[in-house]
Amino acid sequence: MINFRYHVVSLTAVFLALAIGLVVGTAALNGPVADTLKDRVDALSKDNSNYREQANQYREELNRTQDFATEVSPALLNGKLANRKILVVVLPSGQDYVDGVTSMLTVAGARITGTVTVQDKFFDPANAFELLDLADKASRPTVPVEGLPLNSDGVETSSALLAVALLQKAQPVSPGDLTAVLAAYAEPGYLNVSDEIAPGAEATVVVSGLPPVDRDAAKKNQNAVTLTTQFVEDRPLVVGGNGIGDGNLVAEIRADPTLVKNISTVDNVSTEQGQLATAMTVVERVVAGKVGQYGLSAGASSQVPKTAA
Repeated sequence: MINFRYHVVSLTAVFLALAIGLVVGTAALNGPVADTLKDRVDALSKDNSNYREQANQYREELNRTQDFATEVSPALLNGKLANRKILVVVLPSGQDYVDGVTSMLTVAGARITGTVTVQDKFFDPANAFELLDLADKASRPTVPVEGLPLNSDGVETSSALLAVALLQKAQPVSPGDLTAVLAAYAEPGYLNVSDEIAPGAEATVVVSGLPPVDRDAAKKNQNAVTLTTQFVEDRPLVVGGNGIGDGNLVAEIRADPTLVKNISTVDNVSTEQGQLATAMTVVERVVAGKVGQYGLSAGASSQVPKTAA
C-alpha cells in the first residue's frame, strides 16, 4: 500500500528534477544558444532602424518632389492663362485641394471669377424635389428657367440654372441676378460661395476627391456627374479629382464614351504635382482646345499634357 512517505519522496523527486532542468537549461542558454538569440535580436533591431531611416528618406524625397512641382510651376504656367476667366466649382470631397488648384491657376495668370462649393446636401437624393422647386423660384430675368431640362431631376435642373448664371453666355447675366440666384441656394445650405464672384466664366474647373461611401453613395456619385456635365455645354471643363474608390468622378467620366471626349480629367489632384497638372490641363483645354486624361490611374494617357508643357 502506498503511504504518505512515498508521496513526499515522489514530489520531492519531481521538484528536484525541475530544479536541475532549470539550472541545466539556463546554463545552456548562457552558451551558444543565448549568443545566437542575441545576434538575431541585434540584427532585427538594426533592420528596424534601417527601415525607419529609409521611410524617413522616402518621406523627405516626397516632400522635395512636392516642393519641386511648386518651384517649377512659374516656368510652366506663367502667363499662359492671362486674363482668362475661370470658374472653380468644388465638390464636398475636394475642399482640401481647391486652394492648391486655385494657386496654380493664379500662377498661370487666370482670373478666377469665383469659387462655388457644392455641399453634400445638394447631392442627397432626398432633396431632389426641393431643388426642382428652388430652381423655379431662384430664376431671374437674365437667368431664366427657359431652356433648362424639362424633367423631374432637381439636381440636373438646378445645376443647369447655376451654369447659366455663372458661365459666359450670349446674353450677359447681371451681377445682381447672379447674386440673387446664388443666395437662393446658399441660404438653405446647398452652396457656399466666395466673397467675390462674377458671371461670364469662359471655362470651369471642378475639384473633387474621394467618392462618398454612405448608403446613398451610388446616387450621390451619379448626381455629381449630372452636376458636372451641366458646366460642359459649349464651354471647356476640366475635372481635377481622385482616381481611387468606386464611382469616383474621374473614373465615371473616363468610362463614358461621350464625356471622355469632352471633359479633361486629372486623377491625382491631392498632390502638388496633380494640382500643377490640373492647371496645365486647363491651359491645354482653354488655349489649345484639346481634351486629355492625365494622372496615375486607369485611363490616363500620361501624367501631364505634352502640349501644355
